[in-house]
Amino acid sequence: MKYYSINRNSPEVDFKTATINGQAPDKGLYFPAYIPKWNPDFISNLKNMDPVKIGFEIMKPYVGDSIPDDELMQIMQETLSFDIPLTKIEENIYCLELFHGPTLAFKDLGARFLSRCLGYFAKQQNEKIIILVATSGDTGGAVADGFYNVPGTEVVILYPSGKVSEVQEKQLTGLGGNIHALEIQGDFDDCQLLVKLAFADAELQRLGMLTSANSINISRWLSQQIYYAIALSKWEENTAPAISVPSGNFGNLCAGLVAQVSGLPIKHFIAACNQNDVFTRYIETGRYEPATSVSTISNAMDVGNPSNFIRILELFGNDYERIKEIVSSFSFTDEETADTIKNVYKRSHTVLDPHTAVAFAGLKTYLTDNPHEKGFILATAHPVKFAPTVEKIVDQKINVPEHIQHIMNSQKHATILSPVFSEFKKKLQFIFNEVHG
Repeated sequence: MKYYSINRNSPEVDFKTATINGQAPDKGLYFPAYIPKWNPDFISNLKNMDPVKIGFEIMKPYVGDSIPDDELMQIMQETLSFDIPLTKIEENIYCLELFHGPTLAFKDLGARFLSRCLGYFAKQQNEKIIILVATSGDTGGAVADGFYNVPGTEVVILYPSGKVSEVQEKQLTGLGGNIHALEIQGDFDDCQLLVKLAFADAELQRLGMLTSANSINISRWLSQQIYYAIALSKWEENTAPAISVPSGNFGNLCAGLVAQVSGLPIKHFIAACNQNDVFTRYIETGRYEPATSVSTISNAMDVGNPSNFIRILELFGNDYERIKEIVSSFSFTDEETADTIKNVYKRSHTVLDPHTAVAFAGLKTYLTDNPHEKGFILATAHPVKFAPTVEKIVDQKINVPEHIQHIMNSQKHATILSPVFSEFKKKLQFIFNEVHG
């Protein structure tokens, strides 16, 4: 498999190079040269396959010869070391629980896959890889956990000061070691811009191997197809599901769309958004107009210019009518999100985090106009990650799962920086010099 830049001014590369580079030299996102079509026998046999085998079969065409089969199988075993249950919330609505990983967020899967791939490549090249990642919440913790003590890697995480939850901040600042947390006095878009500027800086590029762990990285992005297939392996209904995806930077939804193009039987997608509604407005009008992000209680979705939107356009050849046929989009206020959390808890005693509540509201809205369909939502985070908000809404204490209690007692390791590139660049240069002696 080869990967090309969406900007089309860089040479095609293999999986290894695309993963290490993160972004193409012409600053474009990498995209696979073709979308593999899954064998119909593979799809029909999903119910009889274990998740590790499913993951291996999906990622093998994308990885190609960059990683030997035995190593890829080992990577997949470490990636899928936790359960991904599909539970029923109410009639016609199921929930794919993606929060049973080590940091209680859906990004554990992609972050663990990426970290193991980069760890393998670093070992082969005998050179340190420095990973840059901007986070609006869950990415940072998942990347920190996935890369912690992985030989040959150093991780620099940028997060917006005061705009992530206490649990999220503990997870991305509590490890130390090869994890460097930078608390940026701005919003997520500021963090993301600093990362993009770093990759465009020739002086930084000459210092060493610099890559990204955001969903712009193909390893993180494409591996998210796996849990859509795992969900279908557990889907017992006779009709294909509609799937509601809480959407911020749109890597998650775009991965599901790739799986659908590959042949996975999915009826429809709902891009469920909070008040950062640039995609909802695109579906309504056909015009894409990036905006300054606004803060909401579903903070990991507070993105005003989603990076992976361009990949959705690429996947469908910029065909707006086709995208609109496959994807609906609805946006919800904080008040509507809180009402959803409260009402679902009253009806089923299921506690949703704010992002999952947005997905539930999206699917509920879609089913109002399509009452004969059934579907599931992606539960992208455990409600404890947003405990103060959720506990106030449901008037119940949410217990911290035992396996993350240690991180809640950890010391914060973070450097506060203004969103000025020159300051960020100096910090990166210091880290480079520290790593390379």
